[in-house]
Amino acid sequence: MDKLLLSSGLSLIITFFSIPVIIQVAKQKKLFDEPDERKVHKAVIPTLGGLGIFAGFMMAMLLCTPSGANNSLQYFVAAFTVMFFLGLKDDILILSATKKFAGQVIAAGILFQFGDVQLSNMHGFLGIHEIPYALSVALTILTVVLITNSFNLIDGVDGLAGSLGILTTIIFGAYFYYIGQLGYAVMAFSLTGGLLSFLIYNFSPAKIFMGDTGSLLLGLVNSILVIKFINFSSASNSLLNIPSAPAIGFAILMIPLFDTLRVFGLRILSRRSPFSPDRNHIHHFLLDLGFNHRKVTIALISANIFFIGGAFLLRDLGTTVVLGILMVAGLLATYTVYSLRLKKKNSLRELTQNTEEKELIKSHKILSLVSDAVEVEG
Repeated sequence: MDKLLLSSGLSLIITFFSIPVIIQVAKQKKLFDEPDERKVHKAVIPTLGGLGIFAGFMMAMLLCTPSGANNSLQYFVAAFTVMFFLGLKDDILILSATKKFAGQVIAAGILFQFGDVQLSNMHGFLGIHEIPYALSVALTILTVVLITNSFNLIDGVDGLAGSLGILTTIIFGAYFYYIGQLGYAVMAFSLTGGLLSFLIYNFSPAKIFMGDTGSLLLGLVNSILVIKFINFSSASNSLLNIPSAPAIGFAILMIPLFDTLRVFGLRILSRRSPFSPDRNHIHHFLLDLGFNHRKVTIALISANIFFIGGAFLLRDLGTTVVLGILMVAGLLATYTVYSLRLKKKNSLRELTQNTEEKELIKSHKILSLVSDAVEVEG
């Protein structure tokens, strides 16, 4: 427990004191996120908060991981470094979607080949258990890239990505601590500490964004944690064996992961790149309903907790059934929010039309009165 408290505390302190410096430098060098018609903020805001998160996280993890507790630590650091420079370059210079995807695949490949981050078993999903090596490679890399992008894409509202990251890392960290996997517990709580400090500066109105530097790191760490969670909790000799572990892991990442799958699906069906930007994310729908940034964050965190609790209660039904229930519940919830948004837009449109009609009638009346007055004078 001392290691966990030390790691989260150290990360919190380093991030807390580094972010004001980053904000100052970003303002001097004009490293801002410029607002446009798709983004929800109206002012220029620095985007390099991920630098502070990375500094606190890496320092705390490297100093506090017990010797021999994580034999893959050096490879994790290598993958984190790849993702850090990938995000940093995108925040400063803007990378194409192809280059970002290639960098993410490289980081995922490092984790698979050297870090023992592998999905080699479907754990009963669709009746499948052990899978061939080639399929394991593809599934692992796809999972890592998908989760990494899910946190990148959900980072559209002040405080949302950071709050979701705190929720996931606390759950994973507590699980790994309970089963004695201190290396992964330290990793999780080191990120928790950095995110807590970051949120002080990121809650609405935000003074800084985490940018791709932070969101890609957050997604990559969570991809490692969820894959290890699935592997450890499904093992027969685990101290805490959890039925339907893949479904529980999906539920823990429900909001970013489901939203990304849904948006990617819509873009592909529209024959667009899955990485092309739009305003179809769940946080955009809630903003259109009139929610402010804090209410959006609270609503989605509450929903994520609800999905986690529901999946855990239904865990004995099996991976396929629980995943199916989660997907249906996610679709119904999203459809409800979308319908309310559409209804509000239609109401506003009708109100605008009625107002324009009234103004037009009023203008006609004024013109008629003026015309009558002119005729009388004539």
